[in-house]
Amino acid sequence: MFLFHFMKNPARPFVAAVFALSLLVAPQASAADPAFAEWFRYGDSIEESWIVSEVAGDSNQVHIRPRNPSARAIKHKVLVVYPRPSSAYDTAITKILDIFAEKEVNADIDVVNFRKSNTRGRKVVKRIDNEGYQLVFSMGSESTAWLFENYSGGKVPVVSVCSKDPVMLGQAESYDKGTGTNFAFTSLNMPVEVQMAYVLELMPYLKNFAILVDSKNVSAVETQAKPMAEFARQRGMRVLELAVQDPKLAKEELYGLVRSAVATMRKNDPTLSHSVFWITGSTSVFREIATINKHADRVPVLSVVPEVVTAGDDSAVMSIGISFESNAHLAAIYGAQVLSGDSRPGDMIVGIVSPPDIAVNFRKAREIGLKVPFNFLESATYIYDYDGKVVRNSRTSVRPEY
Repeated sequence: MFLFHFMKNPARPFVAAVFALSLLVAPQASAADPAFAEWFRYGDSIEESWIVSEVAGDSNQVHIRPRNPSARAIKHKVLVVYPRPSSAYDTAITKILDIFAEKEVNADIDVVNFRKSNTRGRKVVKRIDNEGYQLVFSMGSESTAWLFENYSGGKVPVVSVCSKDPVMLGQAESYDKGTGTNFAFTSLNMPVEVQMAYVLELMPYLKNFAILVDSKNVSAVETQAKPMAEFARQRGMRVLELAVQDPKLAKEELYGLVRSAVATMRKNDPTLSHSVFWITGSTSVFREIATINKHADRVPVLSVVPEVVTAGDDSAVMSIGISFESNAHLAAIYGAQVLSGDSRPGDMIVGIVSPPDIAVNFRKAREIGLKVPFNFLESATYIYDYDGKVVRNSRTSVRPEY
């Protein structure tokens, strides 16, 4: 069951959707396997309610329709815009379709991958206006940025999914009022001061704060790496900015970056008891968690992405952030409200999930000797025990990432 309401943080205004997430383990799911599986995958849960099919002659399109549409329900037409394949988007589209089914949203849904091409993007914009769509989901920060630049002020409402902070990126003026346009934003980011409060409760005497980011991922750099680095410096920590220059060579680059960072940390923290690695929401970085762990010695590896905490050893020890699933749940609610006419996109304030999703892997914590406060255990959404096995997990499962 989900409890949904809005609240304000006195330190920084933002919308909060509080979710009482299930403690049951999510069933295993798999992805579809037709030609479009190269970029589009989803959890098995949606097959009860939806029929997914490829579009003949176009490997960049997928069509989704209700399996048992209600004859009395209003039929809607929805477009979802992808920039590329991502396991994050697999999770998000699964959650959106699950919520639409739960709310009995009767919609024909087209999903298109514009592959970050201006030419393809312009064709998508023409489709939005010419083919009767009533709602667009912009999947990922790249799609949101492109559509905001090229379709802000358009006729059709756009709701962002799996996208980073719109205020920091200049897409929204503030957290506590709508854009006044056809855009409604949700955010994968949570306020840095709130996030860091959890980190400092876990490790109150931090000396070294190493931030791992993909230098090509502008949204991660601007909304996650830079604000966290500034916050840490203001509190007297030594900040190590570890930026991957070529995402295709992330494994090789991280090998050197992490090893060098550990050597630097030892200079003022010989036992590595007051140092931490912080993984941002850069896919090329967090998918190399095994490489990071291998060379991090006993330095805790934390992440802003809850999905980086998984079963077994290839996991961050803890994550404090907003999961792709939680964000997509909120985006689906925004979308349903727009389609029903209950809300106008320009009036909807920035949607942020609160409290954060906390994920803990106790196997990794014991391995490095990290003590986890009891209140973290109480509020954690995802927990893995000393054997690395899941004991609490509300996440929708999909196939391994690309």
